[in-house]
Amino acid sequence: MELSEAQRLVDKWIKTTGIRYFNELTNTAILMEEVGEVARIMARQYGEQSFKKSDTEVNLADEMADVLFVLICLANQTNIDLTDALQKNMEKKSIRDADRHKNNEKLK
Repeated sequence: MELSEAQRLVDKWIKTTGIRYFNELTNTAILMEEVGEVARIMARQYGEQSFKKSDTEVNLADEMADVLFVLICLANQTNIDLTDALQKNMEKKSIRDADRHKNNEKLK
């Protein structure tokens, strides 16, 4: 799925099933909450924390999809074309970091 298609799909879902977008501040808070859920799973699955009994049904892919969904909502609300934004961001990183990581002793 292309990012533009994902943006259209989320917009359609919001306007039908979701009724309307939450305001931008609410969606920002929801995004932070969803990122926290991803962080919780990462800390337990790949880090040193252990899972609790209440964590038996965690699904990292689903939580990452929740993050993406809310991020897409915010992009739609603020008229950001994520395809264009990502392309420009990759260009910026490619110029800025052309030699940065190659010369980083910590990465060798």
